[in-house]
Amino acid sequence: MTTTLERTSISIDTVRHSAKTSVSIADTVRQSFSFAGRGVVKMRRNPEQFFDVVLQPIIFTLMFTYIFGGAISGDVSSYLPVIIPGILVQTVIVTSIVTGTQLREDMNKGVFDRFRSLPIARISPLAGALLADVIRYLVASVITFSVGIAMGWRPEPIGVLGSVVLVLICSFAVSWIFALMGCLMSKASSVQGVSMLIMFPLTFMSNAFVPVETMPTWLQKFVDVNPISHLVSAVRELCNDGHVGTHVLWSLVGAAIITAVFAPLAVRAYIRTAK
Repeated sequence: MTTTLERTSISIDTVRHSAKTSVSIADTVRQSFSFAGRGVVKMRRNPEQFFDVVLQPIIFTLMFTYIFGGAISGDVSSYLPVIIPGILVQTVIVTSIVTGTQLREDMNKGVFDRFRSLPIARISPLAGALLADVIRYLVASVITFSVGIAMGWRPEPIGVLGSVVLVLICSFAVSWIFALMGCLMSKASSVQGVSMLIMFPLTFMSNAFVPVETMPTWLQKFVDVNPISHLVSAVRELCNDGHVGTHVLWSLVGAAIITAVFAPLAVRAYIRTAK
């Protein structure tokens, strides 16, 4: 009788161990998209989540164009090819901050405690939340381009599609940084505050809004290596010239590096909070 119980115990332990560790790549992808579906349902039930991605591109495009257009480019129409790519990158990248904030809110509500007890890949709840927010980035991109076209900008159609794909890829990569912050910090307000302190200097200390030549020499050196500048330049090349240049390559390489570094760190921090 004792031998039977011991064998049963060993068998159960073996099954549990295999259930925790034997998650294939295909299962991980499927589970991630399942969690992304959960995020989409949340958006549908809380449409106020789209207020920032709907209003911010409109307000920023009109404000920057009519305030700085004449001073920088001489007139509004000449400034549109410069400012629209900058507004697009700034809006979508800054919007990715909300990913970390909402992640922290879900964790504080105890939702992710249930996810940790499921026999799923540890990365899938995080990846699913980030994938769902790609819809918000897409909405921001479409509205930004729509406002620019309504104001008289005429970009290359293929370049617009390429720019949207590129910006979505880069924003998804950047959102892993804020996912890590969401896992490390205890309050959603802290995640948002620290993230804004990081992202606003990066976006404004770039070539998104003004020519680099007008900046001090020391600032030009920073702007030249700023990844936001490479992404803005890539979008300008695609939309204005229909050209795929080195900035596109650098942007994709940067996105790959960010994901490779911060995705494992975010998952590790997420697992650590479960202990």
